[in-house]
Amino acid sequence: MAGLRLGPLLRYADGSSATVWVEASRPCAAEVRCADGAGGTARTFQVAGHHYALVPVTGLTAGTATAYEVLLDGTLVWPLPDSPFPPSEIHAPAVEADGHAVRVSFGSCRWAAPAADAHDPVGPDALDSLAARLAADPGRERPDVLLLLGDQVYADEVSDATRERIGARRGLADPPGAEVADFEEYTWLYYESWLDPEVRWLLSTVPSCMVFDDHDIADDWNTSAAWLADMRATPWWSERLLSGLMSYWVHQHLGNLAPAELAADPVYAAVRAVPDGTDVLRAFAGRADADPASVRWSYRRDFGRVRLLMVDTRAARVLAEDERAMLTRGEAAWLREQVLDGPGSYDHLLIGTSLPWLLPHLVHDAEEWDAALCRGERGVRWARFGEKLRRAADLEHWAAFPTSFTALAALIAEAGTGARAPATVLVLSGDVHHAYVAEARWPEATGGGGAAGPDARVFQLTCSPVHNSIPLSIKVGFRFGWSALARALGRRFRRHGHCPRPPVNWRRTGGPWFGNQLMSLTLQGRSARLRLEQARGDGALATVNESDLTP
Repeated sequence: MAGLRLGPLLRYADGSSATVWVEASRPCAAEVRCADGAGGTARTFQVAGHHYALVPVTGLTAGTATAYEVLLDGTLVWPLPDSPFPPSEIHAPAVEADGHAVRVSFGSCRWAAPAADAHDPVGPDALDSLAARLAADPGRERPDVLLLLGDQVYADEVSDATRERIGARRGLADPPGAEVADFEEYTWLYYESWLDPEVRWLLSTVPSCMVFDDHDIADDWNTSAAWLADMRATPWWSERLLSGLMSYWVHQHLGNLAPAELAADPVYAAVRAVPDGTDVLRAFAGRADADPASVRWSYRRDFGRVRLLMVDTRAARVLAEDERAMLTRGEAAWLREQVLDGPGSYDHLLIGTSLPWLLPHLVHDAEEWDAALCRGERGVRWARFGEKLRRAADLEHWAAFPTSFTALAALIAEAGTGARAPATVLVLSGDVHHAYVAEARWPEATGGGGAAGPDARVFQLTCSPVHNSIPLSIKVGFRFGWSALARALGRRFRRHGHCPRPPVNWRRTGGPWFGNQLMSLTLQGRSARLRLEQARGDGALATVNESDLTP
């Protein structure tokens, strides 16, 4: 008899359909059966000895919520027996209805929480706290979607329990030592993270969109061409990367896609068409490694008049120093097409990118200065120093790709200008283990079509971590990075690197805040409200800040 190994995860949901992801213990037929008669079935597909299904659910009624069950070969496997949680539900949004608010919660960087009776060295988990709140009052306001903006798992910083499993399986003496090495070990990370009882229930009842960041593969993944060359010279990197991309495709990427996109996806069709899809998926991962421009991990979701663009800022990089870019030409063209598609068709544009676009001024200036050094602006010796500094200090955000930073600023200005401009353009990010709000302003005569910049309000909203450590260096460095003294120091860096002034100005309007936390947006009509909540020791989420982004 087939058992439920992982899931269910409610991934996509609109007014009439949804997708539910599961892992089963053996090949079987997976079924989702809803209380209102909606539902769907799918056969599992196999990858590396594991059996997965993404079940399309049809027949939902917009504006309603329906409880659902999961059956494998006709046997009920969800909800779990004696579950302390309310029934998992699919909320089919009525986002087109007048007055309906779209609620988006987001964050990044989550170490798996330890067992409930174990000491948690990094404090309470914000996702556990959100789950507890929703479970205690199922009728209260909940997110329409949860955005997980990178580092859903840590391939290079494993728990003690996973370290012991690795030691028992292959030992720790040979590289990569106490880091995951292959697909099987990646599955352990997802079990550890998603079998957390609170998170398991939360992900079963709140739709989610995900994108990777570096730790899903390796710290500083694709920082530079020199970094990548060094990694490719190791005996373990190829297997790690291919396994990481394969596991991301299975566990995260598939659920990001709408049912129509799934139906048209050739890799998904090929994996399901054979008894064992391992070789098919491995070949796909190999193509993604050899030719990043051939694969698109980015995607678009529309929630009524809210447009979400989740942008891959890791695998899509161009690393050659003379043409360094955050996105390939094809990826940049896709982003532009999605931003400008249907002028006036959305009131709020959300750009999800794991790495912040706008940083504290000193950090931004240091990254752009370092990029100038690495491309040879001050000679060979400075270039070698710049590469060492880039790796040591993680100087790899949008500012470290100056051409891409400027291009994104221009695109946002263009999209946000004119009578049909959205009310807000909001860049949602994580990565930096703290939270802050920064508002962008364009200098006069440089705005996209207007002397004073775009008509839309433009904000960088950064929220991290969901559950992770916050080193003292982060607290000190990022507090100082916003200061007047830091700005003066940054200007010196810019002069040394012959860096032009950024095309956009920005100022911090909130933060920095440190803790395990989530940000939430309430988008209704042309209004946008932001709330930051932190997990407290009693398991509750406490509001730290609320602000109106469209006063």
